[in-house]
Amino acid sequence: MKKNGIKLLALAFFAFLLSSCLTVEKKEYKWEITGPNSGTLTITYINILSDMDDTLDVSGEDFEEVLSSYLYGTYIDDHFPMAKNIEKRLFAKDNQLWGEVIMEFDDLQAVHLYQHEKKGSYMFCVNTAADTESYEESSGEFGGDYMPVVFWNGKDKDLTLTTLVQELDESTLSLIGEYYKWKE
Repeated sequence: MKKNGIKLLALAFFAFLLSSCLTVEKKEYKWEITGPNSGTLTITYINILSDMDDTLDVSGEDFEEVLSSYLYGTYIDDHFPMAKNIEKRLFAKDNQLWGEVIMEFDDLQAVHLYQHEKKGSYMFCVNTAADTESYEESSGEFGGDYMPVVFWNGKDKDLTLTTLVQELDESTLSLIGEYYKWKE
């Protein structure tokens, strides 16, 4: 009987954790190429949100995840293991919670870029799976749904890309209130 109670409690806990999803409305990428294979990448997370499954508001828990995994944790470092000097911050803009990550790189692969034969176009693959990012705009040329790659001239030094991650609807809740409480 006691084992069943523990299993039920564990199941309820995991159901609670999965009842929401941390997401953002958009992401902006800005690569500044400063050397033959090096530079700086800035990723701006626009309007950090809690995407609720039901009507359960778990924005407090989602904000804690922002802090523990992203701001103070290793989520970004784990996804960009070859990058260096990674700086992270949260801030309020337009009454929304935004995040920013700035990193340096000595190899284009460190920031998920590719350059054909080290002199051709720069390329970045935009993941088009239904639960990830989709192309919105860029300073390059987008290959379309069947070739979800953005191409930039190999001589360009400033590359930009904006992706849409989550459209706003009744299931999304801004984390700006949690940010203001945290800043107090």
